[in-house]
Amino acid sequence: MFTGIVTDVGHLVEAEDRNDGRLLRIACRYDADTIDLGASITNDGICLTVTGKGRDGEQNWFEVFAALETLAVTHVGRWRPGRRINLERALKVGDELGGHIVSGHIDGTAEIVGKDATGEQITLTFKVPADLAPFIAKKGSVALNGTSLTVNEVDGDRFSVHLIPYTVAVTSWGDYEVGDFVNIEVDPMARYAARLIETLGDFRS
Repeated sequence: MFTGIVTDVGHLVEAEDRNDGRLLRIACRYDADTIDLGASITNDGICLTVTGKGRDGEQNWFEVFAALETLAVTHVGRWRPGRRINLERALKVGDELGGHIVSGHIDGTAEIVGKDATGEQITLTFKVPADLAPFIAKKGSVALNGTSLTVNEVDGDRFSVHLIPYTVAVTSWGDYEVGDFVNIEVDPMARYAARLIETLGDFRS
């Protein structure tokens, strides 16, 4: 489980395509000695399992494997060496819950269709697939590339978020432009609420 509070921005060092998925090596500031094999780390919001770790000189790195299902619902297959990646390690008991509950299970991708920069602040507008639009609510939470953000406005299948200078500085959001796609995970509470309404409707019919 995660909170959507990015704790490091890593970069992709190597990507090896295989017939069953993609092996990624990601450089980071996390001390390799503190990363357990089998641990979960979100990479641009995608919960992936650490399968290897090490250190090249002073550079720490870890390896994760993206299976075919992950490649199908994200843009991991298009990642190239040098790409900056938002990282978050799994919650520990007693950690502060600063964002919202995030599972790291990506629902799909959202396209950036608008970008308005005012100084160091950025407002981004996204278009989401029609099946995800009902789960986006004004003032609700959404995880985009692993970042817990508050929805400003909603208009059909489009919604906007505002990035304060601090968020831009400690994440990879400054790299994105109109036309780019990002990973989206809707608030799990919205899904539970929708399922409850659906179930109650079945009982009443």
